[in-house]
Amino acid sequence: MSKYNQIYTDLLASITTERLQRGTRLPSETELMDSYQASRGTVRRAIEQLQERGFAQKIHGKGTFVLSPNPIEFQLGGIVSFHETHADLGDDVHTEVVEFTQFPLEGSLLQHIEAEPGTLITRIKRVRRIGGKRVILDINHFVADVIPGLDRSIAEQSIYAFIEQTLQLQIAYAQRTIEALPRGKDDQTHLDLEGQSHVIVVSNQTFLQDGRQFEYTESRHTLDKFYFSDIARR
Repeated sequence: MSKYNQIYTDLLASITTERLQRGTRLPSETELMDSYQASRGTVRRAIEQLQERGFAQKIHGKGTFVLSPNPIEFQLGGIVSFHETHADLGDDVHTEVVEFTQFPLEGSLLQHIEAEPGTLITRIKRVRRIGGKRVILDINHFVADVIPGLDRSIAEQSIYAFIEQTLQLQIAYAQRTIEALPRGKDDQTHLDLEGQSHVIVVSNQTFLQDGRQFEYTESRHTLDKFYFSDIARR
């Protein structure tokens, strides 16, 4: 096993077995260099891998701290619903619809939805609880004449299942952006941030097979519960 893998594996084992509990500071780079007789670059690579997978967070001037012993993977490839992504969590997952409104398309949403001004939009805000914690705020905007018949009961389950199975529409592709943004008023109201100053926002403009855009969504994640993965090919 390489020195980098050894450091990463040892730290990961300490986190997942909760010998290093959430909020605990990891040993410093210098301490790890001494313990493993490793270079600074090797130590940093191991710590960066922990950060990329959501197990730790580096705070400038203070050190690197444990986030969660079991972060949830969010795969970037493909278009899947929340229920499909987290089906293996079973009863540990709960969805709460905190807003269901309709209004004419206007303002900043015109930049994100390919429809005429004044088009009726259905906005749905849903809070996702995993393990009792509010960790995702989904803010969905659907073009009402493309996706008719939405109601709160459907929103509490899987909207994508309703689109594909009830409406018999084929979801084709999405344009996606991911960015870290300062927490907003909605985040502070609906998420368990525990002092976090930022959230990870995954924005999707999603289209049907016939090319019509039917959705614009912001999925706002707490920093401590997820890591994001993808497969890159050359």
